[in-house]
Amino acid sequence: MSRKGKSRAKKGLGGFFCVLVYLFLFLPIAVIVVNSFNATTSKPYLSWKGFTFDWYINIWENRSLLDAFGNTMMIAAVSTILATIIGTVGAVGMYKYKFRGKGIIDGLLYIPVVIPEIVLGISLLTIFTNTHIPRGMLTLILAHVTFSIPYVIFNVRARLSGYDNSIEEASLDLGANRITTFFEVTLPVLAPGIAGGALLAFTLSIDDVIISYFVNGQTKTYPLKVMESIKSGVAPDVNALSTLILVGTILLVVLTQSNLFKKKKGGK
Repeated sequence: MSRKGKSRAKKGLGGFFCVLVYLFLFLPIAVIVVNSFNATTSKPYLSWKGFTFDWYINIWENRSLLDAFGNTMMIAAVSTILATIIGTVGAVGMYKYKFRGKGIIDGLLYIPVVIPEIVLGISLLTIFTNTHIPRGMLTLILAHVTFSIPYVIFNVRARLSGYDNSIEEASLDLGANRITTFFEVTLPVLAPGIAGGALLAFTLSIDDVIISYFVNGQTKTYPLKVMESIKSGVAPDVNALSTLILVGTILLVVLTQSNLFKKKKGGK
């Protein structure tokens, strides 16, 4: 076989494996989207009975599902704001100041990331029980803040690795105080890292199942509601709402990427 033939064979084999990888990643998502338009009511919805929008209409009548989704969005929003503020302040403080035990604190940040979620869930449940904090919305928010803070710190600290302290010194020399310097100089420079950490914290909060299962009490989140429905087969309403969430996520990613492309193009 000639070199060109071997090169074409390698490209064809590479393309074949690429297709397999994409099928493995996106086929389950495609099944959910297709079944959200499937008219069948038999479980587990493996047969196609016709096209329908009924499940999208029924979403607004399923109060328990909407309440669970609303709880998820509320918890994700509040926990993301708190984790972003605490994580940003913590990252800046650990970068700028030296103090005893800094290395220990730095190492402890990895514990919520590397330990199994079930261990963290049991630990948080024990703390909430011993402190007599009733399980519900508050414990869910506290738990989500706990496992989200390290991710914010890591993202902000990565941004700080290339930070030039001279711009702060220049701001102070020109008469600005430290608070003004932080909001007008430091914060804009750290904005990409903060935004990345906040987006990661928001995603982790929406997606969490195991930790939320231990600390939720009677407050149901969307992932927990979906997990309950799996016992009897995923309901068509869940498929429809999951598809809407997927569409919203894709639109958000496209919008973000288009804005970044415009900024880069404008910068050039």
